[in-house]
Amino acid sequence: MKPRIRRRWLQGLAIATGLVLGLIGLRFGLVPRSAARFFGLDTPAAPAHVHYVVAVRDLWLALLVIALAVLREWRALALWLGLAALACLADAAIVLQATGWMRAILFHVVSGLICLGLAIACWREAALPENHAKSDGGKVV
Repeated sequence: MKPRIRRRWLQGLAIATGLVLGLIGLRFGLVPRSAARFFGLDTPAAPAHVHYVVAVRDLWLALLVIALAVLREWRALALWLGLAALACLADAAIVLQATGWMRAILFHVVSGLICLGLAIACWREAALPENHAKSDGGKVV
């Protein structure tokens, strides 16, 4: 695959990851009881303050990953996605303890594996010589 096309795909997948996380955040903010059930958490008591915290966290993290992808900050994306993979696996463990709902556990595990794969791809992209241009006219080092 040509480098430009590869970078576009990688950038698009990272942006899509941010959009999905943003939608999850919106769902937790707008319909916390439904979101909690879907993602394998106990249904919150009204008001669902802890789920509003999840909503805000997901929204700002979504904006961050989208910004990093738009700016093509490959190493920062790799770090964000690697940490997101750990968070997804931690969420799966929490759901296992909280409700044990297999559908929600699988969602978190698959999300973690996707983030891990993207993190590795971003790290490899960052390591390529064409991504080490100096600020002196964009010459490749």
